[in-house]
Amino acid sequence: MNTRKTLCVNREGHLEIGGCDCTALAKTFGTPLYVFDEDYIRGMMKIYRDTIAGEYGDGLVLYASKAFACEAMYAIAKQEKIGADVVSGGELYTAMQAGFPAKDICMHGNNKLPREIDYALDCGVGLLVVDNPAEADYLDRACGERGMVQDVLLRINPGVEAHTHKFVQTATPDSKFGFSVQSGAAAEMVGHILPKKHLRLRGFHCHIGSQIFEKQSFCLAAEKCLAFAADMKKEYGFEADTLNLGGGFGIWYTDEDEKFTAEGYADYLRALIGAVKEGCAKYGLKQPRLMIEPGRSVVGEAGITLYTVGAIKDIPGIRKYVAVDGGMFDNPRFCLYGSKYTALLANRADERPTELVSVAGKCCESGDLIGVGMNLPEAHTGDILAVLSTGAYNYSMASNYNRNFIPPAVLVKDGKADYIVKPQSYADLVRNDVVPERLK
Repeated sequence: MNTRKTLCVNREGHLEIGGCDCTALAKTFGTPLYVFDEDYIRGMMKIYRDTIAGEYGDGLVLYASKAFACEAMYAIAKQEKIGADVVSGGELYTAMQAGFPAKDICMHGNNKLPREIDYALDCGVGLLVVDNPAEADYLDRACGERGMVQDVLLRINPGVEAHTHKFVQTATPDSKFGFSVQSGAAAEMVGHILPKKHLRLRGFHCHIGSQIFEKQSFCLAAEKCLAFAADMKKEYGFEADTLNLGGGFGIWYTDEDEKFTAEGYADYLRALIGAVKEGCAKYGLKQPRLMIEPGRSVVGEAGITLYTVGAIKDIPGIRKYVAVDGGMFDNPRFCLYGSKYTALLANRADERPTELVSVAGKCCESGDLIGVGMNLPEAHTGDILAVLSTGAYNYSMASNYNRNFIPPAVLVKDGKADYIVKPQSYADLVRNDVVPERLK
């Protein structure tokens, strides 16, 4: 367990987060329940913001909305004076509903829909990241109709392979994201954008993947992006004034992963900043405005999920299943990626693990598992199971599969808990259902 002041075992032997006893949270709000530690979220936003300000100067941290988006998250980001990146009209709408400043939003997407582009322009989004030629053409026409010029970045693929799951590598040669530097596609796209009257190319964006622990991967990506920027200065006379290097910093899920304090992430960023400064000096470039997009590292370890243990099935010589009242509908990442997690019994958090079990969900799927080989004390029906480091992508990827409820979420701080996502009801599940007259 990666403990901290706001995630610990209390005097009663219970798991505590944000000053709240997890057994009390389960009793008050029910399970399954997403729980988010506000102090941890703010602390991570501050460490990134302050490190860029102190070590580099001109920069902006953009919270990666896809990790976990709700109005409360944008409210926190606004208070912490950082920006946000969004990848859909829905994320943008949520940010707007929260009163987030559009000028501090960067919009991504390999296939932005026309209505999403139109909405972004009407909102006044600060930057759009261009990811295909047709998008650049549509964007130029849409801006012309509005009599405006839109700042854009070009997403490039520097060809840096991050040591992570193949589905979260985004800068390998075979990727749906960005234009390859090596093939010449990125340079060709620069030539496509620059003549457009209603687009202002500010610089370049890259993102090499997620759950990365090797600092050298980020530094190499920065160096390659700056080398490309230098080539574009020579070829087109265009000097980038903005460089967005994405996110992807790894977090702790199990003891197979490194454990970082907030200061450890500052070291990641210092290494990246150093690489940018060195690259600019090497290639004779002015230092661009530096942007980064942390998401998982902001909310991942801030979040836990609480479940109630139900059925227990021990198959001698094969495995023991401990079933909970959640499953792949609130955490599909094991099914998708084989993602590993750490679990403990929140109501008996001071007890030593004694057996390896598979934690099963309640869905009608044999593969509905939250984890295998999870080390727990002997579990009993009614125990409260906590799965750690579930703040990133779990709620974002949740569904109503089998018409189960997507769990609510609460934000905890100094012993107080508040809903930030309300519970669903059966009425919510059928709200958009329509029965044609011929079926009645």
